[in-house]
This record gives sequence, structure tokens and C-alpha cells, in this order.
Amino acid sequence: MKRWILAVIAILLIAVLAACGTNNDDEDNADENTETEEDAVIEDGESNTEDNETEEAPDNAAAEEEVLVSMEDVDGNVIATATLTEGESGVDISLDAGDLPSGTKGFHIHENAECEAPDFESAGGHYNPTDANHGFDDPDGPHAGDLPNIEVQEDGTASEEVTADMVTLDKEGDNSLYADGGTALVIHSDEDDYVSQPAGDAGDRIACGVIIE
Repeated sequence: MKRWILAVIAILLIAVLAACGTNNDDEDNADENTETEEDAVIEDGESNTEDNETEEAPDNAAAEEEVLVSMEDVDGNVIATATLTEGESGVDISLDAGDLPSGTKGFHIHENAECEAPDFESAGGHYNPTDANHGFDDPDGPHAGDLPNIEVQEDGTASEEVTADMVTLDKEGDNSLYADGGTALVIHSDEDDYVSQPAGDAGDRIACGVIIE
């Protein structure tokens, strides 16, 4: 009888120990599942962040877009490069030029994206979407395409930074430089007096470059 009782007790102990082992395995599995789910959430969050950064990149790239304009002289030689960027108060223009006659020169944005040598008359008149008078000193001016004069050094070089505060590079914006197929940058042979009509008595057009998309 005692042996039978001891055998029953032994069986019960084995069952209890087995049950405890099963519970521990379940807890371990639950912990592993929880950690796996947390890792998945973190990885998914990182993936979403990376996707958002990727989606935002084109907007940033657009905001920092530079437009390069090559300007040719009457013989078809590239004698200047202008870099246009959208600034806080208009379009910033950085001009680097060489092989120009020295002195003060008129510098304007013209209405057509055409630069046919030798006179560049194909560029049309100054860009003037507001139908204003020419010149910073005219009470009814200036044209949107009027720019400050540039100074060409004795060695024929010029390095200037000016802002066209009445225009934009935004295709959908008012006074866009891309309107109607684009516009052009022109350097003149003489100084713009900022008041004479229609172009400041700035003389011949000696360099031209188109502003297009």
C-alpha cells in the first residue's frame, strides 16, 4: 500500500514539474514575440521616416534649383555665365563675364527667349508684364526686367550679384521668367541712365543668353 501511495505522489510531482516547465516556455515565447513585435514597430517607424524624407527631397531640391544662363557675344562666343536662384526678395543673379569692353554697362531681362546674332533684336524689349515705364528713376517705372548696371574692369571681366525683385522662377507665379516660353538676359554697350525711354539709352546689345526651363 505504501509503495502504491509513493508511486502516486511521484507521478503527481512529475506532472507538476512538467506543468511548470510548460508555463516557463510559454512565458519565454511570449517575451520573444513581444520583443519581435516591438522591433517590427521600430523598424516600421524608421522606414516611414526614411520614406517621408525621400518624399520631401524633391521639394527641397526645387527650392534650391539653380538656373544657368550662358551668354554669347555677337560672334557666338560664350563670354559670360549667369546663375539664377529664387531668393527671399526676388531672383538673385550672379554674373561672371570676360572679354567685354570695360566700363559701365546696361544689364536687363528681355521679353523673348531668343538671341539671334549679330544684334540680338530677337530678344525683344525689356520684360515688362506690368506695362510700366523704363528706369529706376522714372516715377512710373521700372520695368520688371530692369536691373542695376554692371561694371566691367579694364581686363574685360565683370563679377556682379544683383536681384530682380519683381520677377520669379516659379512657373505659376506672377511675372515668371518662364512666361510665354522664357526670357533673356542682355548686356548693352553703354550705361543705362535709368530714365530714358524705352531702354535707358544703353546702346547696342553686345551679349545675350536665354532663360528657359
